[in-house]
Amino acid sequence: MSSYSDHEAVRSEAHADLREAYERGRRDGRAGHRRHPIAMTFIMVAAAIGLIVLALAAVNGSFSGAGTVVDRNLTTASEKAGPVVKNAADQAGQAVKDVTSRNGTSATDQQQPR
Repeated sequence: MSSYSDHEAVRSEAHADLREAYERGRRDGRAGHRRHPIAMTFIMVAAAIGLIVLALAAVNGSFSGAGTVVDRNLTTASEKAGPVVKNAADQAGQAVKDVTSRNGTSATDQQQPR
């Protein structure tokens, strides 16, 4: 007959083998499921937008009410951003004209390869 300590040694060895196999499986699983950081960023942004829409739906009592709020906010943002973007584009265009007039070359002369 085998003693109690023999059973414990076998059980301990089996437990260590099982733990090592489990950890190896976790490492292999993680290595097989690498995630792209840009894709994860888009997923997180989409999830945040979804949560915002759900919160607006809960506050307004319906998804159509939440959609109205989102549409109104997007319209306001685009109306405020339009003149700012146009002004920035005008300033950039003027800066290019200033640089080319100081150099004595036109913008098309600088873009052509020599």
